Parts: sequence; C-alpha cells; structure tokens
Amino acid sequence: MLATRALIGVLTAALAACGGASVDRPEHTAPETTGGTGMQLTSTAFSEGNRIPSKYTCDGAGVSPPLGIADIPAAAKTLVLVVDDPDAPRGTWDHWVAYGIAVTDRIPEGVAALGTSGVNSGGSKGYQGPCPPSGSHRYFFTVYALDAPLGLAPGATKAKVLDAIKGHVLAEATLMGLYSR
Repeated sequence: MLATRALIGVLTAALAACGGASVDRPEHTAPETTGGTGMQLTSTAFSEGNRIPSKYTCDGAGVSPPLGIADIPAAAKTLVLVVDDPDAPRGTWDHWVAYGIAVTDRIPEGVAALGTSGVNSGGSKGYQGPCPPSGSHRYFFTVYALDAPLGLAPGATKAKVLDAIKGHVLAEATLMGLYSR
C-alpha cells in the first residue's frame, strides 16, 4: 500500500511537471490556444466540432473554406497554416501546409495562393479538401503566429515547418471540423 501511494505521488508529480512544459507537436496539431493571447480561428462556413460543408471537400468544389483570425499578437511577423486529418487510415493526412503568410485577420474562401505553399500528403501544393474513405474524420485547421519569418523554400512538408517554428510561436489557434461521406 505504501509503495502504491509512493508510485501515485511520483506519477502525479511527473504529470504536473509536464503540464507547463513545452513538448514536441503531436502528429496532428492540438486544439488549443497558447501564448496567453487568446488568438482565435473561426470560419463562417462551419463552427468548432461541426460538419464541414461538402463545398469544401472532394465531394463538392474542393475550395478552401473562409477563415477568420482574431486577437493576433501585435508582435507577429508572419503566419503559418496547417490543416490535417489524424483519423486517416494510414496515419495523419496533411491537407494544407502554408507558411510565410502575411499577417491578416482573414483568409478568403477558395484562396488560390496563400503565402509560401508547402506540400500536402497528396504530394501537391495548396489546399486539398477532406475526402475520407469511410467514417467520420476530424480536420484540424491550425494557425500559428510567429515572431520571425521561417526562410523555408517552397514545398516544405508539415514536419519541416513544425520543426522550423519551434521557438518562434507567439500564439496558435485551432478550429476542428468533421466530415464523413
């Protein structure tokens, strides 16, 4: 019994210590806001946790949805946008990677070019709409406000972008939408 209490105490202390520490990003971006700024990401097309209209998927026009960004830190020099699906059968599928985005409070629907285009999991640049093979999938739209430009060449992967932003993120915000066919 004493050993169990000691183990619980050690685990509790370890979990508490991890709570405030910076950790590597998971495969998909976490739905949270950091940096104490309260930055928010919204869309007029769908709200947090709700269905993404088919217009923005492979079953419709496949255009990117309109996004609004509120409370961007004043010190932000550039933005990064990542859209990914952690529920894909073969692991997280990256639908959109864009960086070097001029600081703005909105990204219009169907935007053809956004900052510097990274490469999505389909091997192309730009937005690739949700297209789950089965079931309902979660799609995380995450914007990062950075204190400096990244200097990455066009065509970087999400992994390279997330590695490059370490130590430069002033705030982040995520909007999660659902889609099933």
